[in-house]
Amino acid sequence: MANAIKKKEETNVIQFDPSMFEADANEGLGQLGQDDLAIPFLRILSDTSPQVKKRDPEYVEGAEVGMLFNTLTREIYDGEKGIKVIPCSYTRQYIEWMDRDKGTGAPVNIYPSDSNILSQTTRDDQKKDRLPNGNYIEDTANHFVLYKNNQGTWEQALVAMKSTQRKKSKRWNSLIVGLKLKGAKGLFTPPSYSHVYSMKTVAESNQLGTWFGWDISRLGPVEDQDIYQQAKAFSASVAAGDVKVKHEEDNLDNTEQAPY
Repeated sequence: MANAIKKKEETNVIQFDPSMFEADANEGLGQLGQDDLAIPFLRILSDTSPQVKKRDPEYVEGAEVGMLFNTLTREIYDGEKGIKVIPCSYTRQYIEWMDRDKGTGAPVNIYPSDSNILSQTTRDDQKKDRLPNGNYIEDTANHFVLYKNNQGTWEQALVAMKSTQRKKSKRWNSLIVGLKLKGAKGLFTPPSYSHVYSMKTVAESNQLGTWFGWDISRLGPVEDQDIYQQAKAFSASVAAGDVKVKHEEDNLDNTEQAPY
């Protein structure tokens, strides 16, 4: 009798069907728009990052100096192995900051790439470009990317490079622009999101100190049409101004501690 009841209970169990998620796609989002979303930053963890300090509330288990960190999902990635990324868009900005012990951690002002704000600065003994008000300006390169996460899917992120890493940014841009393919009308430059790149971290140093920086190389063309369309759509969103960026000091690469 007991076995009969057990069998009856088992037959009443409803099997979960994941296709229900697709059937209800985008439901429950209400009036959610781009202004309500925050694009995550990918940054290099340094020895001053709270994520590597076990007694810090922001500590992430397994996090080490030189690893990559997603500021939204809090996932970490092995910097030596690196991650795969697709560059989708690029902007350059001049960001005005107050010193860390005086400011709120948010920019005072953000100036476009054609601004002459640097002409109003003086380089101090810490190699910072100071304005007359005491704040400093950082020349910041913003690389909007899709990257392959720990789950094997591609998601949006921003890599902001400044200080010593501006050279890495310029080299990456040169790799993108320098790529030529042969088409029906001759050679052409493919879109930035046509190719996949590897982003790793490497130890760097000079007479003033040591830090981790970016090591970027081209892997090959995007081979999945869906991923290509995802990257193309992200590029268009950035160009249209639909992607909102919230700069904070801790979201930039770890070279705020690196010598210039």
